[in-house]
Amino acid sequence: MEWSIIGLNFLYAALGVVLMFLAYKAFDKLSPKIDFEDELKKGNIAVSIFIAALFISIALIIAGALN
Repeated sequence: MEWSIIGLNFLYAALGVVLMFLAYKAFDKLSPKIDFEDELKKGNIAVSIFIAALFISIALIIAGALN
């Protein structure tokens, strides 16, 4: 087992999480009329599905860029 490969995998995973967080915050800034956190607290399922789709699409883009 190569520890450098395992270390790189953890680094890529951490980088992916950071990039996903930054992309979410950028999208949140670009849509100031929608308060995602407030809508999620209200139980708005449409917003939660939208955010899930956003995370999946961002994850696919990041995964493609890291490969």
